[in-house]
Amino acid sequence: MDFNFTEEQEMIANSARAIAKDFPPEYWREKDLKEEFGEEFYKEISGVGFTGIIIPEKYGGSGRGMTELLIVMEELAANGCGMAGPWYLILSEIFGAMSIVRHATEEQRARYLPGIASGEIEFCMALTEPDAGTNTLNTRTRAVKAADGWVINGNKTWISGADRARGMMIIARTTPKEQAPKKTSGISLFLADLPNPAIMVTSIPKHGINYSHSCDVGIDDLKLSEDALMPPLDGGWHSLLYTLNTERMSFTTAAVGIARLAMSKAIEYSRERKLFGNQPIGSYQALQFNLAEAYAGLEAARILNFKASTLFDSGAGITEVGATANMAKVLAVECAFKAVYWSMQTFGGLGYARDNDIERWWREINLIRLAPVTQQMALAYIGEHVLGMPRSYADT
Repeated sequence: MDFNFTEEQEMIANSARAIAKDFPPEYWREKDLKEEFGEEFYKEISGVGFTGIIIPEKYGGSGRGMTELLIVMEELAANGCGMAGPWYLILSEIFGAMSIVRHATEEQRARYLPGIASGEIEFCMALTEPDAGTNTLNTRTRAVKAADGWVINGNKTWISGADRARGMMIIARTTPKEQAPKKTSGISLFLADLPNPAIMVTSIPKHGINYSHSCDVGIDDLKLSEDALMPPLDGGWHSLLYTLNTERMSFTTAAVGIARLAMSKAIEYSRERKLFGNQPIGSYQALQFNLAEAYAGLEAARILNFKASTLFDSGAGITEVGATANMAKVLAVECAFKAVYWSMQTFGGLGYARDNDIERWWREINLIRLAPVTQQMALAYIGEHVLGMPRSYADT
């Protein structure tokens, strides 16, 4: 085992750090407050090739792996961007490029990947539904075969980036659950161009990450050609799991990066702020021990997450990658939650002020407790698939 970055990976990390310094917390504070997309930032990360890291060179990308993408995400987050750094890359590279590289036809790859790599095409994934939530197998969005292609109807919710995206991956049932030979059959993946009059997008007011909109999406008689289907027909569930595993890794990296960022600001303040006998508050064990414990856990989660990405890049199976990714997320979220909480506590009342930025990172870290899967569902996965215990919840 080698825990060091390669020379190339270190160069990638340095490049991400440099970009993050040009888009400091103040930039994201304004974008979040005004609910504006970070256009300048997206142009910058596209220009250096970050939106094409996992895309093969023949389509305009750099042909690297999930590990390199995680390195970029973490350094962007930790050096000033917070959740915004990973977030914009998750939308297009994970929800778009990762799925297309792994599962699309050659024609679909040629159509979408060059635009994603250059930053011209932003992507989104229409997965979550109001009534299905985490239970994707209960998806009600329906794709029906027509003479000249497919007709899709359904409702999706919390579809981030749908208001800007030029492409959307839609998860739909092509065979009703009650007619499928097994519950994981009958789900298919489709690629659609946006905007489209059959797809209505409405932004959802939300607690944080307001530099990107999350949306309700209504799909009303959306007509797609036959070649919009990402093969195999009715076999999209296992293809989707590849994407969901990388989404988990990405959110784990975001948690680590946000925690590093919050802690760096708190530690700097703890050295300068003096109370009670002119002692720096960083010497108080009530602060020091909690931050130290959180940091130790974050380092463990980070290594475990890179194990997951290495397994993924080497072609390991869905279950092995999924088990490692879920364990990394559980550990990272708990430790990052503690890290950001105690970073805010270090500032006392100042930590509650909007211009301190930690209150924003606190809002961001709370999302990662809920998405892309709750801590409870990740623990249920570990209990069942890693420990071999009986399933702890009903799947109907």
